[in-house]
Amino acid sequence: MHNVVISGTGLYTPANSISNEELVQSFNTYVAQFNADNADAIARGEVEALTESSAAFIEKASGIKSRFVMDKEGILDPQRMAPRLPERSNDEWSVLCQMAIGAAEQALQRAGKTAADIDGVIVACSNLQRAYPAIAIEVQEALGIQGFGFDMNVACSSATFGIQTAANSIQVGQARAILMVNPEVCTGHLNFRDRDSHFIFGDAATAVIIERADLATSKYQFDIVSTKLLTKFSNNIRNNFGFLNRAAEEGIGARDKLFVQEGRKVFRDVCPMVAELVATHLEENALNVSDVKRFWLHQANLSMNHLIVKKLLGRDATEQEAPVILDTYANTSSAGSVIAFHKNQDDLPAGSLAVLSSFGAGYSIGSVILRKR
Repeated sequence: MHNVVISGTGLYTPANSISNEELVQSFNTYVAQFNADNADAIARGEVEALTESSAAFIEKASGIKSRFVMDKEGILDPQRMAPRLPERSNDEWSVLCQMAIGAAEQALQRAGKTAADIDGVIVACSNLQRAYPAIAIEVQEALGIQGFGFDMNVACSSATFGIQTAANSIQVGQARAILMVNPEVCTGHLNFRDRDSHFIFGDAATAVIIERADLATSKYQFDIVSTKLLTKFSNNIRNNFGFLNRAAEEGIGARDKLFVQEGRKVFRDVCPMVAELVATHLEENALNVSDVKRFWLHQANLSMNHLIVKKLLGRDATEQEAPVILDTYANTSSAGSVIAFHKNQDDLPAGSLAVLSSFGAGYSIGSVILRKR
């Protein structure tokens, strides 16, 4: 059995950003037009009038101030309110592949590796743009990596599940190193006409190099001390879009073919589950919560993260203990916790204990205990 490390991380950030103010202006323009077009039906009580949003409401509800997106114009167009990403020919790299390459190249550089050092590619994300061929095999081809590749989806927990999957393969000698990538175009499945959720998501891609410890040479190494995963079925976060939609025409275009959630139920259910899983995970490894120097948590909602860490530490966490990137990136699904990791790791001294944790639809929760080399 080989010891395993994370030796490099990478991040692809889209060029365009949308502020809360810009998003609200577009949303409120849509609301005003909808209410005007349906004024008579609203007056008769047949249609419910829509309520305007505000930047202050968004920040208070989520902690989000802005988000990066692959297309800004289409999202902010009140007549469209969805990203415009034209289909590419089969001879061009897909959108997800393009994003993955950007993150992967940075991760490879930080790890001091080339394509020849990598034996496998895992694309782990919530939003796969096609069923087959696997995006991972496309990324493998684009980077010139020999070996194997496959896609996996455990919603917002995909990255931590992907890290465990890669680590297991390396531990038993199936690979020397694996590239695990999380390209997320979350805005593609977001209903920008829903006041309760139109602000939640942004787009980004992250990458992680997982490899045998005895082959690692970079200065960015973290020992993977242990991983722990948990799933429990819930409908409180759901997206029913899929290839069988064409077999039930009555559902095409319905609200549930985009992201839907029962936010308050998710908050109530998930926070204690995450805190309990992480606490149990540390205890199983004879580690104290008080010894953890940093928590890189899934970036979905600021209040959720504050509550989870408070349950663990018995007090409020400092910004250094639980870094936040949610304010500028919004919820980037599986990429969120890795963005926090990527941007807030270099200052840790050798020997520092840390936890990377993600949680989301499923429900799914992942915990990765890391120690800085």
